[in-house]
Amino acid sequence: MPQTAAWAARIRQELVGNILPFWMRHAVDRENGGFYGAIDENLNVDVKAERSAVLNARILWTFAAASRLIGNEYRGLADWAYDTITNRFLDLQDGGLFWMLDYRGNPVSTRKQTYAQAFGIYALSEYFRATGNAASLDHAKRLFQLIEEHDRDPVCKGYLEARARDWRPLADMRLSPKDLNSPKSMNTHLHLLEAYTNLLRVWRDPTLAARQSELLELTMDCIVDPLSGHFRLFFDQEWNSLSDHRSYGHDIEGSWLIVEAAEVLDDAKLIKRARTLAVMMAGSVYEQGLDQDGSLFYEADAQGRLVDPKKHWWAQAEAVVGFYYAFQVSGDRRFLDASRRVWDYIEAKVVDKVHGEWHAKLSPEGVVLTAAEDPDAQLAGPWKCPYHNARLCYEMIGRLEEETSGKRTS
Repeated sequence: MPQTAAWAARIRQELVGNILPFWMRHAVDRENGGFYGAIDENLNVDVKAERSAVLNARILWTFAAASRLIGNEYRGLADWAYDTITNRFLDLQDGGLFWMLDYRGNPVSTRKQTYAQAFGIYALSEYFRATGNAASLDHAKRLFQLIEEHDRDPVCKGYLEARARDWRPLADMRLSPKDLNSPKSMNTHLHLLEAYTNLLRVWRDPTLAARQSELLELTMDCIVDPLSGHFRLFFDQEWNSLSDHRSYGHDIEGSWLIVEAAEVLDDAKLIKRARTLAVMMAGSVYEQGLDQDGSLFYEADAQGRLVDPKKHWWAQAEAVVGFYYAFQVSGDRRFLDASRRVWDYIEAKVVDKVHGEWHAKLSPEGVVLTAAEDPDAQLAGPWKCPYHNARLCYEMIGRLEEETSGKRTS
């Protein structure tokens, strides 16, 4: 029990002493509005960098959750982020969220990426949870309706990756240049599942519940490989897999998001199946994805040969939560030990003790990578945000303090 309380205190200090203050001090653009699109590894701000919907929606979710779970001192930044999403990213003509804006708030990429709409739902639902703002819930509901109307595949099930501004088909639907141009992906479905989970917490709509049940079963039936316990990553329209790579960070993240989705649906059969699958997935990552120092490798091929052995910040964060979930479900203490070891690695290597926030990537040996070595080495960017590491803190503080007090805030 004392160890658990001490661990919770360390995580809370990281959240309120480093992660949240970094974004409050360095990311807010008071001149042009919104949040800066890029901050490099040395804390240099690129004022004119483009601003992504993903970054801004994740900031909204982070500070809405902080104001709800930690304290009202974070409400001001949550309000600022909400105004940014609703007054800049929302397309008043065709609905949905723009993918990218310039630094003055003008759309530069008007495509409707399903992934971005999902994070809009996730964030707006959380803002409603924190504030009771009815307009926020209305916006989240409208995004849900647009996704169901334009992106859902009624024949093969699941959701298409992207549409044009007016919701017409796109030839190139990729989420990023690194991805395959496939009509469906694990990543989009995982975060849509996460978004619908949060919306269902505040809106027990029968259609939403039915779509979420369908999505969860689809994830467990088609996206998780039942033999390996890993996610398949990219698919054609009929759910034939187009890649044999394994993404350890997504596997361990998905393991606990599947359980969360089933629990919020409150379906006993789905909960039982999701928990069994989560332990299997965590076991596969434990056996194949962990380095000897306790950190998580990023990606491998079907034979387990490392394709990307780097240590990505967000994957380490998800490993702490995913392994702890697996421990709570199974009682297997190797998962508890794995969760603690990844956290120790984060504290020792990933946290940027000079500038604040977390380093984006480390070498396999645990050396911080610079922008010259990896273009993703940023403190803030289109994908580098406080969502994964702040969420780690919210989840773990709640679960660890539950152990010490018998109460849980979720």
